[in-house]
Amino acid sequence: MSSVEAARELLRAFPVVDGHNDLPWALRQQVRYDLDARDIATHQNAHLHTDIPRLREGGVGAQYWSVYVRADLPDPVPATLEQIDCVRQLIARHPAELRRALTAADMEAARAEGRIASLMGAEGGHSIANSLGTLRGLYRLGVRYMTLTHNDNVAWADSATDEPGVGGLSAFGREVVREMNRLGMLVDLSHVAATTMRDALDTTDAPVIFSHSSARAVCDHPRNIPDDVLERLPANGGVAMVTFVPKFVLQAAVDWTAAADDNMRAHGFHHLDTTAEAMKVHRAFEERNPRPVATVATVADHLDHMREVAGIDHLGIGGDYDGTAFTPDGLDDVSGYPNLIAELLDRGWSTSDLAKLTWQNAVRVLGAAEDVARDLQGRRGPSNATLEQLDG
Repeated sequence: MSSVEAARELLRAFPVVDGHNDLPWALRQQVRYDLDARDIATHQNAHLHTDIPRLREGGVGAQYWSVYVRADLPDPVPATLEQIDCVRQLIARHPAELRRALTAADMEAARAEGRIASLMGAEGGHSIANSLGTLRGLYRLGVRYMTLTHNDNVAWADSATDEPGVGGLSAFGREVVREMNRLGMLVDLSHVAATTMRDALDTTDAPVIFSHSSARAVCDHPRNIPDDVLERLPANGGVAMVTFVPKFVLQAAVDWTAAADDNMRAHGFHHLDTTAEAMKVHRAFEERNPRPVATVATVADHLDHMREVAGIDHLGIGGDYDGTAFTPDGLDDVSGYPNLIAELLDRGWSTSDLAKLTWQNAVRVLGAAEDVARDLQGRRGPSNATLEQLDG
């Protein structure tokens, strides 16, 4: 049996829980949620990294759909609600393939049924507009993690890719973390500054996640996780989900990406724009400046390091498909996960280690957050604190 065949066999028993997929945003940008125009029941290779046939081919058993909206939108809350509605429409359109999941038990039920558990994660604290009531509203609508920031700071938390604002988490930021703990919403530390990571770990009562981040020691990019933070995951119980984005995993791609982003802005596009017009600009730049190519082995190098520092019980996968213009060779779309598992098998990872990586760790961490929430809800009610009260 080849390594890829062995990987597929393992994924039939312990499918991938992927921590971050931006399909809803791609559907918003490309077709304004016209789900007939991008019918994911069929191959959408020309437009998307993600569709149901390729999720099946990739051995995906659970997906956190990102309900991300850009931080520069004048009113992010309605846009976030539209993203949530998109996910709900997708689940309703494909009931034989997708199952709404709110709990760890729901994830296991979906696996038993052979359906893909569909969860939601909000990407960026701007989505709650500094309101704990809005945070609770998102939880009631099914959002099960929130990334504290995206690329820009929020008033109460510093981003990895912005200038320091409050020095990590402000007093209100710590209250956001505590309220997320009380709800059972996972605190996602991808995108945040290392100071914010440390403050969140000092504050939280529940395990945290990194829904799509890799190791800074392997690729020195601020979006990645420093070793001192990885070392804290065993005590916290959290999970770091390795991402595939080349500019976060391959050192040679960091400088290239900075130049490519400058080129996008010079042509009037947001550097994260993946529309057809923007991609033409990207491809023209790449023709003039060949792109450093990440591979499956590049991602596996991060996982080897993260296992050494944090331990196998604290690793997962968060590919960031449909949220990145480029992907590693062999991980071109959501069908590629068996190639990564095969690479790890060839490196001597055991089947029990890989079962933790793909399925068990991610299910455990959501269940642990639920346990903490039950305890906290027995001891305190909702917080109605405001940014003005706590931060002045």
